[in-house]
Parts: sequence; C-alpha cells; structure tokens
Amino acid sequence: MDDLSKALGDIGSIRRQMARSTEFRGYGPATLAATGGIALAAACAQAVWLTDAALHPLAYLSIWGVVAVVSGATIGAQMISRSHRMHSGMANEMIRMAVEQFFPAIGTGMVLTAVIASYATSALWMMPGLWQILSGLGIFSSCRFLPRAMTFAGAWYLMTGLFSIALADDRAFSPWVMGVPYGVGQFLVAGVLYCNAHEVSDEG
Repeated sequence: MDDLSKALGDIGSIRRQMARSTEFRGYGPATLAATGGIALAAACAQAVWLTDAALHPLAYLSIWGVVAVVSGATIGAQMISRSHRMHSGMANEMIRMAVEQFFPAIGTGMVLTAVIASYATSALWMMPGLWQILSGLGIFSSCRFLPRAMTFAGAWYLMTGLFSIALADDRAFSPWVMGVPYGVGQFLVAGVLYCNAHEVSDEG
C-alpha cells in the first residue's frame, strides 16, 4: 500500500508540474466577448434607470454586483466544460490552477466592497477604479499560463482603474466609467484568446 500511495503521489506531482507548464485554454473567446457585451448593456441600463448613481450608491453596487455574478458564472461554467474538452485528463488540475491565480483578486474585491459599503460609504466612488485595478492584477497573476499578449489587457484595466480614481469625485459613478473599461477590456481579452487559438491551430 505504501508503494501504491507513493506512486499515486508521484503521478499527482507530475500532473501538477505538467499543468504549470501548459498554457490554459479553458477560457473561450466568445464567452469573454459576451461578458463585455453584458458590461456595456449594464452601462446603458444604468444611464437610463439610474441617472444619479451618486445619490443611490447601493443601487449602483447592486447593478454591477449582478453583472459580476452573471459574468463570473458564465465564464466559470464555460471554463469547466471547455477545459475538459481541451485539457482532457489534466482538466481538473488546470481549472484549479486558474481559480487559484484569479481568486485572490476576486476575494479581495468582494471583501473590500463589503467593508467600504459598511464603514466608509463616503469612499464608495473609489470602487469602480479599485474593481478595475483588481481585475488587472488578476490578469497579471494569470499571465504565466495565458498568452503573453494578455498583459495588454491587464495594463488596460490598471490604466482605466487609475483614471477612475483620478476623477476623485462622484463622476466615477458614471455608467461609462465601468461600461467602457469592462466592455473594451473583455473584448480585448477575447481578441487575444481568439488570435492565439488560430496561431496554435496554424502551428498544428
């Protein structure tokens, strides 16, 4: 039994090592582009139904919270099915790695939002910028197993997040301060994945 356990442990280590050196192909370009469309649609909805978000910050947080949940669930469901198709026996390990890389940014964003909404409501205007910065950091931390060009998407979110914070007032609640960065950013991510898929196909 000891030999069997050791052999299984060695196999697990080898699989983890292979997963770390393999480019993750579980993110689908169409799904990522769809989440960009969701962000733009949410911005349009906010522009129509929540014209003064600064006076209703909780409604603002609710809109973008729903967008985050729907987008995350869509990406997660597609990532699981696509990973089992693209990575076969290594799918579970690859999914685990992808989640481990991005979860710190997601978790920090959730906790930060809850703390500021509960104890520092006067600073809520900073949330759009902080969300975008955390999205950029999540992409940067995932870049080691994604196409190198993905760093441009991380830089985009970092730049737009800093711009949002530089507004330094309620203008940060504008629907376009969230809609444009996430719409363009997700389309950029989708474009990188799409081009990389074609490059891999051509090489094959």
